[in-house]
Amino acid sequence: MSGKVLVSAVSLILVVGVAIGTVVVVHKQNGDSGQISSHQNAVAQMCQNTDDPKFCQQVLGHVNDTSDPKAFLTAVVEATTNSVIKAFNMSDRLSVDHGNGEKGLKMALDDCKDLLQFAMDSLQSSTDLLRNDIKTVTDQTPDFRNWLSAVISYQQACMDGFDDNNDGEKQVKSQLQEQALDGVGKITGIALDIVADLAKILDKFGLKLDLKPASRRLMEVDSEGYPTWFSASDRKLLQKMHRGHHVKPNVVVAKDGSGNFKTIAEAIASYPKKGANGRYVIFVKAGVYQEYIIVPKNAVNILMYGEGAGKTVITGNKNFVDGVKTMQTATFANTANGFIAKYMSFVNSAGPEKHQAVALRNQGDMSAFFDCAIVGNQDTLYAQTNRQFYKNCDISGTIDFIFGVSPTLIQSSRIILRKPLDNQFNTVTADGTAQKNMPTGIVIQNCDIVPEPALFPLRFQLKSYLGRPWKAYSKTVVMESRIGDVIHPDGWIPWEGSMYLDTLYYAEYNNEGPGANVQGRVKWPGYKGLISKNEALQFTAGQFLQGGPTSNTAVWLKALHVPYDIGLTKP
Repeated sequence: MSGKVLVSAVSLILVVGVAIGTVVVVHKQNGDSGQISSHQNAVAQMCQNTDDPKFCQQVLGHVNDTSDPKAFLTAVVEATTNSVIKAFNMSDRLSVDHGNGEKGLKMALDDCKDLLQFAMDSLQSSTDLLRNDIKTVTDQTPDFRNWLSAVISYQQACMDGFDDNNDGEKQVKSQLQEQALDGVGKITGIALDIVADLAKILDKFGLKLDLKPASRRLMEVDSEGYPTWFSASDRKLLQKMHRGHHVKPNVVVAKDGSGNFKTIAEAIASYPKKGANGRYVIFVKAGVYQEYIIVPKNAVNILMYGEGAGKTVITGNKNFVDGVKTMQTATFANTANGFIAKYMSFVNSAGPEKHQAVALRNQGDMSAFFDCAIVGNQDTLYAQTNRQFYKNCDISGTIDFIFGVSPTLIQSSRIILRKPLDNQFNTVTADGTAQKNMPTGIVIQNCDIVPEPALFPLRFQLKSYLGRPWKAYSKTVVMESRIGDVIHPDGWIPWEGSMYLDTLYYAEYNNEGPGANVQGRVKWPGYKGLISKNEALQFTAGQFLQGGPTSNTAVWLKALHVPYDIGLTKP
């Protein structure tokens, strides 16, 4: 496996070299003071709103064409790519060096290689975007920011895969972090800062582009409850499924042998090698499927549906206590863009005593889950990276059971708190946003937050909270939801001491129920309390899932087969 990944990485180096190398050159040896001043001024304009302007200027100081802001963007993407390649090569070398060492260390290093390969894929998408004119690049700023944020997510997941309680793993993590991974986070953060400030930068370069406010471009929802910008084929397919009509699948999975395959793994393996023409539809008949599934990244635009949550069930029990890294505990993992699941359950049956045990890990961009149940205890739903949408789902667990580093919107669903161990408390969310300009976070809209029956009589004894900050800029918004008295009056709980309480963003809007009273909430600087309607609009589907409020349209949602609310659900 590592050999194949390394070939892919080398290929990417060549591609990046061709795409970018021609625009990044060294300083001229000679030139008048006016040229130098103009160059310094252009670099300063690009870097002035970054977290580390001095470092940014070092990265961009070699760009020669100071009249073209795209040349600076190209240079920072190249620098980011080179940092990821360095980290990948180092993790590959360490994996070889420790190939006969502890299983946990080898697993963590192998995960790092996979994650850094995904990071390079995201950077390749950024490189491809920069082949277009600056107007196109600006229109796709949300995509650009999403891809760069994904790089940071993968970098973090690599570091989080090492066990700090194991001396050997801690030592290797420190080596990899200091010599490579910290550099990835730093340079990607600079790139994010620049892209987030792009509209202002272009204005300073004298480029006046016709960029209309996103709020004027939000599309309507039709009488069926579907966005008007669904493609005709997607709309027809969704309407059929919504009305209970049969949708003809490409393949059928049935445990009793009445379909094309008996396992879900076989059905996914049947995905055409040259890609599917439109959606590749997999129907999974009722049954309990004890499988561990990874949807590969090349299997894009799969629609997988069952006969109902609780009827079509995929289950496993891998967990951290038994020696499996959190990322690898997932019963079902999706790494492909455009994946959609309907009418199914994803379960990790390891109990709360087994600690981290993921039911569903999702990193596919423009993915959606509709009428599904996602069941576990600690770390149930790992919304790892990229834009994700969940509607009409039951999501249940105990500690940090909705976590990750992605723009994730959960709409019109049931968030079910389960009974933890006697010495534990529940936290619904743990968002991992690490840098201020990452368009990531967890939004819970129009949901019911309730205890399971086993927790109900103990709900005041075993405390439950809306979330805790996993990383420095942790972002979670709960709005237009019904919050039961299972949620402690504090609402939120620290991760450790006062860590991240100044920089996090936690907010609530127009909630109801006994747990929605904010009078007793925490008094942290980062807790925004009840936000205004205008601020809440930033976290609706029409804006949040684009990656930011300056986007063209929420075009990715046109690939989804789910009805949804583009704005607020209440007056």
